[in-house]
Amino acid sequence: MRNKDLEYDDIMQDLKNKIFSPVYFLAGEEPFYIDLITGYIESNVLDEQEKAFNQIILYGNDTTPAQIIDIARRYPMMAAHMVVIVKEAQAIKKIDDLAVYLQNPQKSTILVINYKYKSLDRRTRLYRAISERGVYFESKRLKEYEVPGWIDRYLMKKGIKTEPDAGRMLTEYLGTDLHKIVNELEKLMITLPTGKPLITLEHIEKNIGISKDFNNFELQKAIGEKDPYKAALILKYFEGNTKENPVNLTIASLAGYFSRLLTYHYIEDKSKNNVASVLGIHPYFVKEYEVAAANYSIRKVLEIISLLRTYDLKTKGFGDVSSSPYDLLKELVFRIINISR
Repeated sequence: MRNKDLEYDDIMQDLKNKIFSPVYFLAGEEPFYIDLITGYIESNVLDEQEKAFNQIILYGNDTTPAQIIDIARRYPMMAAHMVVIVKEAQAIKKIDDLAVYLQNPQKSTILVINYKYKSLDRRTRLYRAISERGVYFESKRLKEYEVPGWIDRYLMKKGIKTEPDAGRMLTEYLGTDLHKIVNELEKLMITLPTGKPLITLEHIEKNIGISKDFNNFELQKAIGEKDPYKAALILKYFEGNTKENPVNLTIASLAGYFSRLLTYHYIEDKSKNNVASVLGIHPYFVKEYEVAAANYSIRKVLEIISLLRTYDLKTKGFGDVSSSPYDLLKELVFRIINISR
């Protein structure tokens, strides 16, 4: 086993080849990969008969480093390995005390520590010990702009293609929680017609209930094209469906869009593939940024970002505000579209 920080694919490849580390410290804000690695070890290292005596699940709230060390140092019974899984390890007090065990870990034990929603301080002796004798994996939460590409790759591995805008639409509705995203993708895959491995916008609209015509990405496009009529239609739809279209989420979406547009202005190599790589978008959408950049100069984009900050505060009740959040949103979009006139 390579004793260092490893990526998910590296860890899974070693596990499938039965190359085991004495310790897996799985940390980070995104629990999806932590659960996948833990689930694989829990299900595949030992057979069902071996698990009865050699697989132990502990929980951080109910255990101490001393108890974990005591169990991890036991020898397996009629099996090659003892598997000890510590869930919710972020709740353990004085977790750094586990470093004592890492100085001389039991070779026949596979100790898995789930340290969700936070990372381990790399200055600690525990981290140093893990990096020398075990595997440290940090699962970082994806940024919103990274999720559409992740969705496309996830489905591609399963032999399913998507229309270019499908990933963006799903991201807007589902956010960045990979567990939630995968659950919805599995539902979508089940409903695909036999012999047609393609997820379309219509398929998403029918089975998840997201409108392919009225969403934040379509609003961004309308604003980028300076199309007040299309923008007004979308805002009217939002106002009639407030639960699914909160104002502050729309403003945050626009803030991300104009931040990327500002970056676009400063990109020297504006070839499609390079722009897509820098902005973290599908090459299909590069044209939208070309159009928007022609409509909004750097100076205007900076003004718009300032406007977005102001209106975000207003919709949250800061300042002398008498208008409703949706009236403020409509006013904001009107000002953005007309800012360069």
